[in-house]
Amino acid sequence: MKLYYKVFLVSFFLSFAVIFTCIINGQTLEELLKQGDNALDVEFNNQNALDAYTKADKLSPNNWEVYWRLSRVYVYIGEHMPDKTGDQKDAQLAVYQKAFYYADRAVKLEPEKSITYLRRAIANGRVALFKGIFSVAGVVNQVKSDCEKAIGLGNGGSYVQALAHYVLARTNAEVSKKWAPARAVIGLGWADLDKAINEYIIAIKLYPNFRMFYLDLAKAYIRQDEYAKARENLNMVVSSPKRDENDDELLYEAKNLLNEIKNK
Repeated sequence: MKLYYKVFLVSFFLSFAVIFTCIINGQTLEELLKQGDNALDVEFNNQNALDAYTKADKLSPNNWEVYWRLSRVYVYIGEHMPDKTGDQKDAQLAVYQKAFYYADRAVKLEPEKSITYLRRAIANGRVALFKGIFSVAGVVNQVKSDCEKAIGLGNGGSYVQALAHYVLARTNAEVSKKWAPARAVIGLGWADLDKAINEYIIAIKLYPNFRMFYLDLAKAYIRQDEYAKARENLNMVVSSPKRDENDDELLYEAKNLLNEIKNK
């Protein structure tokens, strides 16, 4: 009886501790994820999103839904970090690498979801741009592969698919700026500006009225001296609503480009 009583007491207090923890936290996993998503997509508050996702990670460790979100918010945080000094650049790279870490874990936990490959592609893309395309050709090829995998799986909704096409377009556009014979030697000969333009157009069809897509398509047309098409897309940047934290900067850039090419 004494042993039974001790076991009962231990079980009771453990159960009470779990209940108490839930009361202290006051939020379920679903609520924390929604809070983080709202902080990113509505409030444009990266720190609040990180706080919510970090709590979610503690509540539900090894959860791919949490990990891809952590990857996303770390990319956003990295984009807004100062990068003037060597120490600042090192800190920024560390944040992008952390974004890759979480996205990579998400892929391994859930290899049948487009969003996990997309987030890994985006994190890797940030690392590649930071280090220089020629120095990390393998990373660039992984970005391309992950985008194609995300597109091939075809799930996650129109925004996820549009973003996968956009990242693939951006990768082609950036790599194609490099001298073709030199990049062919290191396995980047696949990059093509026409391919980039086609992928941008697909992204826009899947998710219209998103400033970033129109702006980068306009830049691609400018590289081809197709100024009428460039102006058309820059004007779409101007007329599209704000939907992302960087949209004010994109609007400013689009207006400047319109002014630069107005007589071309």
